[in-house]
Amino acid sequence: MTGLIQVVGGAVVDSLAQPSMLLVARRSAPEKLAGLWEFPGGKVEPGEGPEAALCRELGEELGIEVRLGAELPAHSPHGWPLNDRASMRVWFAEILEGEPEPLEDHDELRWVSLADRDEVLGLPWIPADFPIVRELLAALSVPAACGRP
Repeated sequence: MTGLIQVVGGAVVDSLAQPSMLLVARRSAPEKLAGLWEFPGGKVEPGEGPEAALCRELGEELGIEVRLGAELPAHSPHGWPLNDRASMRVWFAEILEGEPEPLEDHDELRWVSLADRDEVLGLPWIPADFPIVRELLAALSVPAACGRP
């Protein structure tokens, strides 16, 4: 897929080892996306690797330095489709330094409990991010041990 715009997003959690909270960001622009929630992140610049782009974007948008964890697997080798011109890859991340604040593109940040699926899924997500949210929740759910409830 030549010419596909690569976007990166951060599933910023309180702990990579035992995530219980997810940081979500509410868009302030463009108008058609204003008020909708998303994973913070942005476009990969020419000559930039996706992980470096995500670290840069989280610094620019939220004022934080992060440690990246595992990438959330997508069903496509190009990442999660956003539209016919762009796809997104998402990594788990935890904050190393800084207190997150909405510096660019967002007007509110919120920590949501990963244990409360209704809270997470009940947010008005950007439509392209919603399948990623569902997959993230499924990836973090721990099945019961054999024979135990």
